[in-house]
Amino acid sequence: MQSKTIKRLLSPFEQFVHSESAGGLALIAASLVAFAWANSPWAPGYFALREISLGIGFGDWRLEKPLLLWVNDGLMAFFFFLVGLEIKREVLVGELSAPRDAVLAVVAALGGIVVPAAIYATINWGGEGIRGWGVPMATDIAFALGIMALLGDRVPLSLKVFLTALAIVDDLGAVLVIALFYTGGIDTLSLVVALGALALAFAYGRLGGRNLKVLAFFGIVMWFFVLQSGVHATVAGVLLALATPIGRRIPPENLRDELRAGLERGEFEEVEVKVANLKRVLGNVQSPLHRLEHLLHPWVAFLVLPVFALLNAGVALGNGGGLFEPVALGALLGLLLGKPLGVLGFSWLAIRIGIASLPEGVGWRGMAGAGLLAGIGFTMSLFVGSLAFEGSEELLDQAKLGVMAASVVAAALGLALLGRRASPEAG
Repeated sequence: MQSKTIKRLLSPFEQFVHSESAGGLALIAASLVAFAWANSPWAPGYFALREISLGIGFGDWRLEKPLLLWVNDGLMAFFFFLVGLEIKREVLVGELSAPRDAVLAVVAALGGIVVPAAIYATINWGGEGIRGWGVPMATDIAFALGIMALLGDRVPLSLKVFLTALAIVDDLGAVLVIALFYTGGIDTLSLVVALGALALAFAYGRLGGRNLKVLAFFGIVMWFFVLQSGVHATVAGVLLALATPIGRRIPPENLRDELRAGLERGEFEEVEVKVANLKRVLGNVQSPLHRLEHLLHPWVAFLVLPVFALLNAGVALGNGGGLFEPVALGALLGLLLGKPLGVLGFSWLAIRIGIASLPEGVGWRGMAGAGLLAGIGFTMSLFVGSLAFEGSEELLDQAKLGVMAASVVAAALGLALLGRRASPEAG
């Protein structure tokens, strides 16, 4: 029988939750700093920081962008790469791999996409703010799990699993929306080169390639040519994730035999080689996908997302109007009302017609709390807003204000509701 330690290493859901939860708290802290800075006497320094021009190049070629765009187009590619890895893992071996188990999360996520977008579109119909209909669609998994972590064991693990799976499906929807609806004119040649790099990455994985440096090379080539193609550069991160192998060189069930064979060959007797050989064996048990998830989580949680929040969450109050402006109101009501209504309504329908069931140990109160936390749209909502309202600072500020207000209120309400303990009896 496999040890619990090995099982946790190979199925790291709890590690994932702890990482996302701590990252969510870092995200909150960075957001508060940004908001306070943008409304302080030092606000000009904040907005000047975002516009600092940085470039890379060699010879006559140079790529130059403001710091804000380096973060949104470049650094956030790592976030989207991690999102893609999580989507692939969940679909192939995780909570979305068994159709019956996946149905509730998929249906709930669909409701949490359609209803908020419909509310936003209704409020902004016929106005220039309509192009931001994708803003209230996505859930910020790090922020939501960070809030949920404050309740500790009062929240059943099954509800955390459900919210995580819902957010991952939600993110997939957001990625598709970005790729299909928030893309400029297409440079066909650059797109063909990017797809060629993707095909080579797939072929490399199918032929047994597992070197992370080779995958990184394909990723850099893809990112550059996707950037040049007019499709948003972060989509390259998701595409590379889909090409990242999930197969293991040593199946988990063979680990004990492999270690025993190593002992018989004397591989673990010499101190000088013991650690290297153990790392080699354990590295072969983990797939490239799992290794990359483990490697990237802390960097994304504690660097990429806080830096993104620091540069994007600074909204100077009064610059774009108040919460009753159509864009702000659409984002606010889409997340705060649309998300829980969509999640609960579609979940109830799926359970009523018999294609899904509630998570174990969770009642409707717990589902309502999860629906409210799904209304924390922070990272992805701000990101979509930056694409939808590029060139219109006033509308972007309205979108940010609505997203931030909705996220704060949704977090507080979700925390209060789940704090009463999500149980079937309470539901």
